[in-house]
Amino acid sequence: MRRLLLVSCSAVGVLALLPASGAIAVELPVRKAGLWEMKVVSTGSPSPEMTMHQCTDETTDKDMSTAMSPVAKEICSKQEILKTATGYVTDSVCGIAGVTVKSKAEITGDFNSAYTVKSTSHSEGGRAGAHDSTSTIEAKWVGACKADQKPGDIMMPGGMKMNIKDMQKLKALIPKQPAK
Repeated sequence: MRRLLLVSCSAVGVLALLPASGAIAVELPVRKAGLWEMKVVSTGSPSPEMTMHQCTDETTDKDMSTAMSPVAKEICSKQEILKTATGYVTDSVCGIAGVTVKSKAEITGDFNSAYTVKSTSHSEGGRAGAHDSTSTIEAKWVGACKADQKPGDIMMPGGMKMNIKDMQKLKALIPKQPAK
C-alpha cells in the first residue's frame, strides 16, 4: 500500500509540473501530442528509478491541469511557476498525511521533443522524519500513441495503467489534512 501511495504521489508530482492552470501567472507550454517517455531518477526515495509512458494530446494536457488544480489547491499552500531565460522554475509547499514537502524545480528543454525537470525537496513529518531528496525527470517524445492507448493513459512500472481522467478518483485516496 505504501508503494502504491508513493507511486501515486510521484505521478501526481510529475503531472503537477505539466501545463499549469489559469490560477498560476505563468503557464508551461502544452506538450506535443503523442507518446512521452518520462524517466524519473530519485535520491532519498524508496523507488530510486522508474519509467512511465504517457499518451497525450493538447486537450488532455489542458484537462490534466484542470484535474490537478483542485487537488493542488487542497494540499499545497504555495505554488509558483516563473519563466526564466533558460526555461521555468517552480517553487511549492505541499502537505499530505502529516508530511510537509517544500520543493523547487528547474525545467529546461522544449515541449515538442524533450524536456528535463531537476528538482530538490525537503520533507518533514510522518514516520520517516525530515529528509532531503532530489529527482530528475527526463521526458522525451517517442512517437505516436500505440493502438491500445488513448490520450491520458499513463503506463506505470509493473504494467499498471491509469488515465489522467481518473485523477478525481485518486483524490479520494489522499488523506484529509487536519483543520488548523
